[in-house]
Amino acid sequence: MFSIKTYGALSKDELLSILRARVDVFVVEQTCPYPEIDDIDNHQETLHLCLFKDNRLAAYARCYPKNTELSAFGRVLVTADFRGQGLAKQLVQTAIDTCQQHWPERAITIGAQCYLVDFYQQFGFKCVGEDYLEDGIPHQDMCLQ
Repeated sequence: MFSIKTYGALSKDELLSILRARVDVFVVEQTCPYPEIDDIDNHQETLHLCLFKDNRLAAYARCYPKNTELSAFGRVLVTADFRGQGLAKQLVQTAIDTCQQHWPERAITIGAQCYLVDFYQQFGFKCVGEDYLEDGIPHQDMCLQ
């Protein structure tokens, strides 16, 4: 079961696990040095979705209001030891449900890595505009109405 918490509700251990996993996946695994931690993390409306198994972070994403018309989620990850168990689909569905519950009048936008476009299309996301490079990785903006 995913827990959904604000920044202030995260324990120090939970926050450390999240930040460590994000750096491991997005900086180390993807060999992409960039500023992983940003001001969205501690925004009062950002919701952190976490799944811990055996006291280890298995999956994570964050949801937040992007502007008055859009909500968003990102930093979607399943840690290496828990991949191949269907957690990514559960995580994305939980992120969609969370955005729709907290910001029901807003469409959901994501910046997907291009190799995951087909995965997100399974949930009804549609490509918006052309693909682009973000930190040297091909991305595609996608939207769910």
